[in-house]
Amino acid sequence: MKKRNRKNNPRSTKIDTILDYLYIILGSIFVAIAFNVFLLPNEVASGGVSGISTILYGVFDWRPSLVQLAFNIPLFIAGLVFLGFQFGLKTAVGSFFLPFAVFLTESWGPWTEEPLLGALFGGIGVGMGLGVVFRGKASTGGTDLAAQIIHKYSGLGLGTCVAMIDGLIVLSSVFVFDIERGLYALIGLYVTSKTIDLVQIGFGRSKMLYIITNKQEEISQAIFEEVDRGVTKLSAHGGYTDHERPILMCVIDQTEFSKLKNVVRKIDPNAFVIVSDAAEVLGEGFKRA
Repeated sequence: MKKRNRKNNPRSTKIDTILDYLYIILGSIFVAIAFNVFLLPNEVASGGVSGISTILYGVFDWRPSLVQLAFNIPLFIAGLVFLGFQFGLKTAVGSFFLPFAVFLTESWGPWTEEPLLGALFGGIGVGMGLGVVFRGKASTGGTDLAAQIIHKYSGLGLGTCVAMIDGLIVLSSVFVFDIERGLYALIGLYVTSKTIDLVQIGFGRSKMLYIITNKQEEISQAIFEEVDRGVTKLSAHGGYTDHERPILMCVIDQTEFSKLKNVVRKIDPNAFVIVSDAAEVLGEGFKRA
C-alpha cells in the first residue's frame, strides 16, 4: 500500500499551521512572563525591544507593553517596505501578541530581587520562549527586523547587525542604570542565545566519525552488525600517494561511541579516526525530519 504524502495532505498541512500559531502564542507567553518577573524588576535590559522598554521604564516610567507595541508597529511596517512580505502573517502575530502577553502578565510581580538570578532565569525564560516561537517558523519582530534591514542595505552580516543593536541597548543600560546592570544584561543575552539553541536543537548530541582504514569492508560490516548503524563511503585520495582511499562516515548516538571505538580498534588498531559533534541529526534511527 502506498504511503500518503504528508506534504500533499491538506489536513496535515492545516494541523501544522495551527501548531505553528500555538508555538507563537505559547512562546510569546514564556517571553512575557520571563520579562515581567525576572528582567524588568531587576533592570536587566538584555537587548531587543524588551530591553528598550526596560530602559524607558526606568527613565520615564513608561508602560513596557505600550512601548514594545509602539516600537513593533513601525518596525513591522518598515520590514514590509524594505524586506517585502516574506515574513508574513506569523511574524505579525508574534509582533503584536508579545506586547499583549506582556500587558496580561505585568501584575505578576518579581520572583526574585537578585539581579544575577534575574539575568540567568530571565535569559532562560526568554530563550525558551523565542526558541518555541522559532519552531513555529516565525519571530517576535522588533529589533530582529531592524537588523535584517541593516543587513540588507549595509552588507554587514546578520549576526553582526543583531550584535550591534543589542550592544547599543546594553550600553545604554549602563548609562541609565549602572555598569553592573549592563554586565547582568550581557549574562542574560548569553544565556538567551544558548537556551534558544537548546530548544531548537535539543539536549541530545550525536557523534560524526570519519574512519580512514585499509580494512573498510570488515569495519563497515562490524558497524552494521555490532553497533546497528549505517556507514557511508566518501570518495577520497591520499595526498602523498594520490591513490584512491575511501573514507567511512558514520553518525551515532553519544552513548554508542565507546562501542564503535572498540569495534574499530579491534579490527584495525592503526585506523585513523576523526570524531566531531553533530548538533542535530534527522533521519532513520534519529529524529524525524
